[in-house]
Amino acid sequence: MRVVWLTEFGGPEVLVPGTAPEPAPGPGQVVVEVAHANLTFVETQFRAGRAPWPFTGSLPLVPGNGVGGTIVTAGPGVDPAIVGRRVVSTTGGTGGYAELVAVDANLPVDVPAGLALDDAVALLADGRTALMLVAAAGLRVGERVLVEAAAGGVGTLLVQLARAAGCRVVALAGGDRKVRLARTLGAEFALDYRVPGWADQVRAATGGVDVVFDGVGGRLARTAFDLLNPGGRLVSFGLAGGTWADVSEAEAAARQVTLLRPSAPPERLRDWTGQALALGAAGRLRPVIGQRFPLAEAADAHAAMQSRATVGKTLLDVR
Repeated sequence: MRVVWLTEFGGPEVLVPGTAPEPAPGPGQVVVEVAHANLTFVETQFRAGRAPWPFTGSLPLVPGNGVGGTIVTAGPGVDPAIVGRRVVSTTGGTGGYAELVAVDANLPVDVPAGLALDDAVALLADGRTALMLVAAAGLRVGERVLVEAAAGGVGTLLVQLARAAGCRVVALAGGDRKVRLARTLGAEFALDYRVPGWADQVRAATGGVDVVFDGVGGRLARTAFDLLNPGGRLVSFGLAGGTWADVSEAEAAARQVTLLRPSAPPERLRDWTGQALALGAAGRLRPVIGQRFPLAEAADAHAAMQSRATVGKTLLDVR
C-alpha cells in the first residue's frame, strides 16, 4: 500500500512517499481504508523534532494520528457487522499517512448520516479540542472572548462555538484573508495581530476581555493576557509560537486571572468527538477545509502549514 515515511527529523522534505505491507488486524482490531488523513500543526513540530512531548520511538515511521474512511476488515473478537461503517479514528499516534491503518476496535467513531467524510475528519481532532476548551472556559452569555489563530482549524471552530454561546468574539489572525474569514464565522471584531497597536484597538472596542483562547503562546499570548480583566481565564492549548505563554501562576493570581491548560481522558475525548460530529451533521458547527493535498504531497502540506500559508483545516486526500 502507499504510505508516507518520516525518515528522519527535519524539514518537510524528510516526508518521503513510499510503500509498506498492508496491515492485518490483530485481536480486537479493525482495518480502516483511509479516504482522508487529518493534519495538525503539532505534527509539523513532531516532524521537525520539536514535539511538545518526549519521543521514545524510533525512525523511520509512518506519521499521522487521525483518519477517516471505511472499516474493511475486523480482527478476531470483533463483531464482523462493523465492516462497512464510515468512521473517523485516531491511530494511537502514528500510521495515518497511509491507504490502510489497523486500529483498536474501540477507537473509531461512526460518522453520522448527512455529514461528509472529509468534514468529519476535519472535526476529528479540532472539534473535540474546541469543545473541551469551551467547557473548560465556562463561557457565559455576553462575555468578551478573544480567539488567537482564529483562522486555523481549532480557531475557526472556537469562533463559532463562542458566538453560539452568546459571547462577543474578538478574532486575531495573520493577514487580510484570514481576518475576513474570521468575520464571516461570526467574530464581532477581527484584527491582524501583525499590525502594531492591535491590542489597543481591542481594549478601546471592548474594555478588555474575559476569556482568551491561546493556541499560539509566546509574545502573542503575553499581550493577550494583559487584556484580561479580573475574573478572566487564559485557556492555553497550543504553542505554535514555540513556547507557552510567559505568565506565572503568581502573576495571574495577582490579576485575578485563572490559567487553564485543559486535558481529558480518552473516553471523554471520544464523547466530544461524537458531539462535534453531531453538531456538524446538524449544521451547527462548520469545519473550514482550506486546502487539500494528495497523500504523496504530504511534504508540501507540511510546508504550507509551517509557513502559515493555510487557513482552516488541511487534509491529505488519500482516495
